Amino acid sequence: MARFRSAQGGDRLSCKSRRFLGYGRQSIDQSDVDAVVGVLRSDFLTQGPAVDKFEAALAERVGARHAVAVSSGTAALHIACLVAGLRPGDRGLTAAVTFAASANCLLYAGADAGFVDIDGNGLAMSPTALAHALEKEPGVNAIVSVHLAGLAHEAAAIRSLARKRFVIEDACHAIGGRYDCGAPIGCGAYSDMCVFSFHPVKTITTGEGGAVVTNDGDLARRLRMLRNHGIEREASRFVGGDEREGGEVKPWLYEQQVLGFNYRMTDIQAALGLSQLTRLEQFLERRRAIARRYDEAFARLPHLHLPQSLPEQRGRSGHHLYIVLIDFAALRTTRTAFMGKLREHGIGTQVHYIPVYRQPYYVKRYALDRGAFPESESYYARCLSLPFYPGLTDEDVEHVIATITRLVTAG
Repeated sequence: MARFRSAQGGDRLSCKSRRFLGYGRQSIDQSDVDAVVGVLRSDFLTQGPAVDKFEAALAERVGARHAVAVSSGTAALHIACLVAGLRPGDRGLTAAVTFAASANCLLYAGADAGFVDIDGNGLAMSPTALAHALEKEPGVNAIVSVHLAGLAHEAAAIRSLARKRFVIEDACHAIGGRYDCGAPIGCGAYSDMCVFSFHPVKTITTGEGGAVVTNDGDLARRLRMLRNHGIEREASRFVGGDEREGGEVKPWLYEQQVLGFNYRMTDIQAALGLSQLTRLEQFLERRRAIARRYDEAFARLPHLHLPQSLPEQRGRSGHHLYIVLIDFAALRTTRTAFMGKLREHGIGTQVHYIPVYRQPYYVKRYALDRGAFPESESYYARCLSLPFYPGLTDEDVEHVIATITRLVTAG
């Protein structure tokens, strides 16, 4: 377990001599560099054996039968919606507070998107709000649940409420996390498909990249076709009439059977991902240690609330983000000013996220009443993501703690 120095000594370095601390950052070491160089010196750069190895390792790690690696988490969400059968006239629901991709993927498939208010503590789709939405709109075809900040909150309840509808987990924040039953996120216990992202600020990275994991072999086959232009290369599945010559399949043949995309992951990316995956537990343990220290330091500060901070939540989260809720009005400041003061001290912060229904595109498309999302609005008014990644030193963490403590208690 990491040991942290007292916050009293956490601000000894001047701002000019201290490195800037962003809210997130990749953690790359020599083993990652060597893995990428190995591919660069191999016969394959694009989709090849490294992708196969990464998919197998990822599937084993999360307890799924199949993993399909793609070019981004957004691409993964897109093709997941397509193989779920979503099309024009259909409707899907997702959490009101998430990155835009969780809703955009429904529209990419031609469906409409609806939004569900969040639970103010777990920060996921509220089961009560979801039940109300499904009662109001029983024709909903799919649910994209979101594990914001890495916590799979109420996954079993969401699966139960969905009944026979497709459930796609947006677990882009949550690799390495577990459900409250103890099973790993991605194992298929509460969804048909689960999506991960490997963007540089995520727990492990492939530079850009994502994956869909599932226990359904047919879904996995269709996902692989969609990531590669809709092409089928397995001769036993050909549907055309000219594939044989003298009783044998022509050796060059492949078939485009559906309209697909170039969403392939490269071997370069997969090699980095495979190397990073070997250190996933190391990354998670450091994130847990930082979260424990932050929790300890911030628990009694005035006008500051810590969501997802129950011990059992911290113990099973994927720990992508560390989010605090601050009553800026009570501190007689604004979030803009507060973030500016932190930046002056070399501390970067971010807001995760603006509720999707507030985005101009969705305002124009649906014009939803913000009053229908009280928990999302309350969360958005107060949320702030703090620096949180394995490369933070103990001194970095204490500097964040000392600076925030001063700002919060100054009045």
